Amino acid sequence: MPRARVGDNRGMSFAPLSNDTFLRACRRQATDYTPLWLMRQAGRYLPEYKATRAQAGSFMGLAMNVDFATEVTLQPLERFPLDAAILFSDILTVPDAMGLGLSFAEGEGPRFAKSVRTEADVAELAVPDLDKLRYVFDAVTSIRKALNGRVPLIGFSGSPWTLACYMVEGKGSDDYRLVKTLMYSRPDLMHRILAVNADAVAAYLNAQIAAGAQAVMVFDSWGGVLADGAFQDFSLAYTRRVLAQLQRTGIDGQDVPRIVFTKGGGIWLDDMKDMDCEVLGLDWTANLGKARAIVGGPVGGPGKALQGNIDPNVLFAPPAQIVTQVHAVLDSFGTPHTDKSTTGPTHIFNLGHGISQFTPPEHVAALVDAVHSHSRALRQG
Repeated sequence: MPRARVGDNRGMSFAPLSNDTFLRACRRQATDYTPLWLMRQAGRYLPEYKATRAQAGSFMGLAMNVDFATEVTLQPLERFPLDAAILFSDILTVPDAMGLGLSFAEGEGPRFAKSVRTEADVAELAVPDLDKLRYVFDAVTSIRKALNGRVPLIGFSGSPWTLACYMVEGKGSDDYRLVKTLMYSRPDLMHRILAVNADAVAAYLNAQIAAGAQAVMVFDSWGGVLADGAFQDFSLAYTRRVLAQLQRTGIDGQDVPRIVFTKGGGIWLDDMKDMDCEVLGLDWTANLGKARAIVGGPVGGPGKALQGNIDPNVLFAPPAQIVTQVHAVLDSFGTPHTDKSTTGPTHIFNLGHGISQFTPPEHVAALVDAVHSHSRALRQG
């Protein structure tokens, strides 16, 4: 009998979805309200997350333990009526599996024991053995089972360019000096890193899909630091390479929507409008109405769903101001598409980037309630 691929759950059945609003919006189908989830919704702003992380002993101890990863993924859903769950993991698991040695120092963020800067470093790079990432795929299946059809599960990866930034710099960066030096002085080496990363990301996301992910997201967190021209050549081209390799059908026979989020990418919507994905994520600097005009498409025709894009710092304002800002974001997208017999422009509410660890949970509750109530009112008005 042939050995099953990593994360392969053919024959496994999961509970039917009781809330598919998020997936319908991804497919540009009309919904009764605007669905929402939050980037980093399972995380440091929740006291229950901090308690679980303390039990796990470290961030990677949390991410690599299937039970803990399942627990923290579900924690925000116990508090808030969110419309999707996102796998609890980190974007840097792929380069870690390439042998770069990922660690998280308290208060310092991620760093790698080994960086990729020389011709010899680049020559050693290869798509990793996915068995090294089995803990991620096991977590996907465990979370999907634990959700029991409550909401869909999103899998994710960093983009090839964003991963390369960390791999070359060795950690986060303020000026991207090392990665941009390599890009401008040895573009051949940078293209080699990005090609390996793209193929690794595609394999990684396909294994998440095989494990039960119902949508997948590519986080191009640092695409916006590139110059015009460089973005298209060194980021967008390799995100396209990932998308071209992705499985289109999940293990339950349903299509798997693909979301691409480029922080700072709103200026390149014209370049992204023909990408082979269903949803484009926007940060808070983009205008949703203008984005809808560029990529949202007509009723009955092709186009992209939009995801975003409230400023995460809005969540530090009092609840009354949060409600005002939520209304402004929903109103900026414009009149929702309501014809259930066809497709049209749709919106998934989210933050323009990850939620801050200092966010009061009760402010998140005010945001979620405001999104659901105002978006219903817009459809009835």
